[in-house]
Amino acid sequence: MDFELTDEQRMVQDTVRDLLARGYTAERRNAVIATDLGHDPAIWRTLAEIGVLGLTFAEDDGGMGAGPVEAMLVATELGRRLAPEPVLTAALIPGGLIAAAGTELQRKEILPKVAEGELRLAFAHTEPGHRYPAPATATTAVRRGDSWELSGRKHPVAAGDSADLLIVSAATESGTGLFLVDPAAAGVTRRPYRAHDGSRGADIEFASVPAIALGAVGDSAPDAAEHIDAATVRAQALLCAEAVGAMEEALRLTTEYLKTRKQFGVALRTFQTLTQRAADMYVSLELARSMSYYVTMSLADGAVDPMIAARAKLRVGRSGRHIGQEAVQLHGGIGMTAEYPVGHYLARLTAIEHTLGDSTDHLRRLAAHVGDHQLAEL
Repeated sequence: MDFELTDEQRMVQDTVRDLLARGYTAERRNAVIATDLGHDPAIWRTLAEIGVLGLTFAEDDGGMGAGPVEAMLVATELGRRLAPEPVLTAALIPGGLIAAAGTELQRKEILPKVAEGELRLAFAHTEPGHRYPAPATATTAVRRGDSWELSGRKHPVAAGDSADLLIVSAATESGTGLFLVDPAAAGVTRRPYRAHDGSRGADIEFASVPAIALGAVGDSAPDAAEHIDAATVRAQALLCAEAVGAMEEALRLTTEYLKTRKQFGVALRTFQTLTQRAADMYVSLELARSMSYYVTMSLADGAVDPMIAARAKLRVGRSGRHIGQEAVQLHGGIGMTAEYPVGHYLARLTAIEHTLGDSTDHLRRLAAHVGDHQLAEL
């Protein structure tokens, strides 16, 4: 397995890193996430112009035709700067669902607009009271002649506050289906919210809302659960990569603080206990990075395996909690202030851990499949 990046991959990484470094300081990010939209429209347009919003879409669908490795690099840079632009939740993840499950006409009509930054998507799947992994059974879709009518509630819906088009999972007579819904349609109630990490979403209710089937939905059509599971694995891989970027920067801020901050007239780096704790943070980071590479390389090889994603999410969740909490602790009182960035990294790492299953959920899932593995004999 080759871990060396190609020249093209390095160019993608460097371009996104430079853009976000110029666009966001800690102070400016705080100002941007306090706005009604929650991110910078100018940066969103620039991300579209350089191809990031359509990075993984096929070239025939208006995208760049890149793979999981390039997406991982972009997600890592988003995490490094805590960029609030919903690249993953409003473009790459729901766009990947349309690319996988949509008809050719749906792909041609929707994905180029997403890649150009003109259309924002959101995947409405999670329902209140359900822990990961839970099927979306409470929301239902009923056929009305040639169209569909959808009823239920989805919460939380990441990027649902500003989405122009929703992809909604719902139970049908033949299984689970995916449907396209206009959030401005009659019968849709959208309650936007701001999460503790600055990201945005919505609580959305559907009351007999007209919907269009994504792909084919019916007795002869395949159950969309397979597409949902695959999209979930890809989303978990991207979240792991974003978390690695956030952990890298949290560790960098911490080590710089230990080098420059003085106590009793000497730099904090001279206290052995503090340097040992920083070294433990580095170990956690490298463990998380390895698992992020593992799930990404598996996807690049065509293996969409929920168990691999669960292993990665478990390790990254544990590392994120360790690094985030230690970063705040080693900064002392300043680490608790809203003006200083390190607390915001802890908030984002905490949010990532609780998205698409926390560490306990994935540990439970892995434990349930221990019997699937053969016993190693020496």
